[in-house]
Amino acid sequence: MAAALLTALSLAAQNTSLLDQAVLEAQNSPQLNHAQLSVCVYNISKGKGVYSYQSQQSLIPASMAKMFTTAVGFEKLGASFRFRTSLKYTGKIDHAGVLHGDIVIIGGGDPVLGSYRYKQTVPDSLFATWLRAIRGCGIRSVDGRICYDASIFDDKQHNDSWQWGDIGNYYGCGASGLNFHENMYFVYFNAGSKLGSAAAVDHTSPGGLRIHSQNNVTTGPANSGDNVVIYGDASSPIRVYEGTVPLGRRNFSVRGAMPNPAESCATLFTAYLQSKGISVSGSPVQKLRHSDGKDIVDYLSNTYYVIAQYTNLTSNNLYAESILKYLGYKQYKKGTTENGVKALMAYFDESGLNCDGVRLVDGCGLSRLNTVSCEFVCRFLKIMAQRPVYNDFSRSLSTVGENGTAKNLLPKLPSNIAMKIKSGTMEGVKSYAGYITNAKGDLLCFSVIANNFTCATSQVQPHLEQIMMQMATLQ
Repeated sequence: MAAALLTALSLAAQNTSLLDQAVLEAQNSPQLNHAQLSVCVYNISKGKGVYSYQSQQSLIPASMAKMFTTAVGFEKLGASFRFRTSLKYTGKIDHAGVLHGDIVIIGGGDPVLGSYRYKQTVPDSLFATWLRAIRGCGIRSVDGRICYDASIFDDKQHNDSWQWGDIGNYYGCGASGLNFHENMYFVYFNAGSKLGSAAAVDHTSPGGLRIHSQNNVTTGPANSGDNVVIYGDASSPIRVYEGTVPLGRRNFSVRGAMPNPAESCATLFTAYLQSKGISVSGSPVQKLRHSDGKDIVDYLSNTYYVIAQYTNLTSNNLYAESILKYLGYKQYKKGTTENGVKALMAYFDESGLNCDGVRLVDGCGLSRLNTVSCEFVCRFLKIMAQRPVYNDFSRSLSTVGENGTAKNLLPKLPSNIAMKIKSGTMEGVKSYAGYITNAKGDLLCFSVIANNFTCATSQVQPHLEQIMMQMATLQ
């Protein structure tokens, strides 16, 4: 018995030593020598910390922060929750089927409304559902307008700390109370005939959007990929296109942030109704008073489980920001980023988490003002592992070697070890956090964050992968 214990202790010490070596090699490498590196590992099954390296430093987590938003969403909303978008009408319908009044689209913060990702949510499917309901009410034409109400959330889609170079692009679109088509659009370019020549805009999709573009895109080398940056604010129809598209490509698609998604939804629905024989006399307009409105239909989103899973697996910023604002709405009656963050911090407090060194300003991690410590992340993950929502939450994280952002991560991870991960990446930032089931069946949680490196992320990632490989051997 004593010999077996000594052997176990010796193996544990050896494994910790190998992790120490990996951490120190990373920290002393040319890539991270002047950067900040933090590591923390906790054995949940045994109720003890097993490794710590500068784990109380406050560092930028990037998209790893989505874990907090989605986890609290599971707790406060539930896996079966669905966002609700309502259609109402005001006025009266005469004997000829003419509505003398308005149809109002009342947003509920649904991030997948009109999404191009799912067959049942694409604009044509969504609008067809609404059309059937409108006809079911006896409406054959509208002597009025298609109005929109996005007031469940504030009208500030962008966080003040997001970078100008992000917010015109699809990943920086922000959340509206009436999201539509994931608040993004496609712009298709035709490259020029030689390097440096102008690349023309062929068309945009969805069609019919109110966009005024200034195109400065030129032709780059063949196979150079998407190097286009789109500049523009959510409230403005003006978009400026800069950068390059690859030589020889036609209809090369780039995704941008849609101007005023709530208004765009109403505008495109107006055009859809008219194409189906239902005339609408007026132009879309925002309308916040509809207390006298009569119900047409309530449209429900995918379940929260599906939305949260997609949020974490693909690191979708819009989904995370919509969840955050809805948490703010649910708890404080107004869907703002500030109220959403307040709801997260309140949950941390309810859970007994010391938040020293923690600062959150958004729900997706796009802001460089977000800071957490690896030690805090592990304490948070430990608490989540003890909650009834753990199975749903953990399934929303990427499985190393299988799916999401971790599909090609750690290819040499032993088959008797499982790892669930949420990653984060931005310039000078790389982070990972999640759960490890080790060879003995113990459940561990971990966090590793690197900040302020000046090389490419691809040069830092092998060091962090080696650290995580050694984490998986800890007891």
